[in-house]
Amino acid sequence: MKSWYTIRARASGTEVLIYDEIGAYGVTAKGFLAELGALPDDAAIDLRLNSPGGSVFDAVAIYNALKRHAGEITVWIDGIAASAASYIAMAGDTIAMPENAFLMIHNPSGLVMGTAEDMRSTAEALDKVKGSLIQGYAAKSGKADDEIATLMAAETWLDAQDALDLGFIDRIAEPVKLAASFDVARFRNAPPELVEAASEPEEPAAPDPQSEGVADANTLPDHEHPAAETQTMAASEPAMADTASVRAEAIAHARAVIDLCRLAGQPQMAGRFLEEDVGLDEVRNRLLAAKADVTPDITAAHAQPGRAATTQSWGDVIARTFKTKG
Repeated sequence: MKSWYTIRARASGTEVLIYDEIGAYGVTAKGFLAELGALPDDAAIDLRLNSPGGSVFDAVAIYNALKRHAGEITVWIDGIAASAASYIAMAGDTIAMPENAFLMIHNPSGLVMGTAEDMRSTAEALDKVKGSLIQGYAAKSGKADDEIATLMAAETWLDAQDALDLGFIDRIAEPVKLAASFDVARFRNAPPELVEAASEPEEPAAPDPQSEGVADANTLPDHEHPAAETQTMAASEPAMADTASVRAEAIAHARAVIDLCRLAGQPQMAGRFLEEDVGLDEVRNRLLAAKADVTPDITAAHAQPGRAATTQSWGDVIARTFKTKG
């Protein structure tokens, strides 16, 4: 199954690649978190990003997991880190960005279909997510929350120098060839040069052992030990089978959680359940509890179907009226 991420061992540590839309192909963060959790606690991680963003709930879960990781994390923005991908980048201890790459931050968005209550609930969830994103960007950059909020509201695209000046990255790396298989024209403020680069057909590029960045989104060489990587991958076929099994289970679990939340009218809770790796029985119990919290008590003041206990027939009313009068 195609995935938007790859996690692979290298002689110098672990390389994590996010080179597509986060949450694409039905693969949620659960599989990513399972593989990340299997790494040694102190493993050094090179996280390479070339992504237009994707599921913000998955991105928050990934960010939190990376922040909990004890090993050193170096982030390389190999093309663009937009939307949810830019938030994941903030988990790095060191963030390097080629001078012709881009980083973009904006307000979270989503689609909802349902009642007014459903829409209000989704709006509240987006506000909470926005608050989390602001905290992550502010923690890395040192900027005030209101300044970050202004940048997000404007859908701000930053080149390497802008990102360095604002404190979002730590250093500028050598330029790379911009190549992406995703559509960035959907963003309202995408830089023209990035839109043009993304629309050009990709050409195979020879691996460059000296390059700091990855030259092509489809060419991911091990710059330090290419031969060793070939041997490692050949020796890890059983591990790859185990990974596929874990991923399939993760997908099935995520779909079940999302379906339960939708049926309960609480779709915004799915991301939290997946981040906490909650079992289906616990999901059902917490959804029932949440439903009970928002269900209003029924009192005599509410109009109810059928005859209320205090209702009297017209015959009783008329009889009492005539009796009172005479």
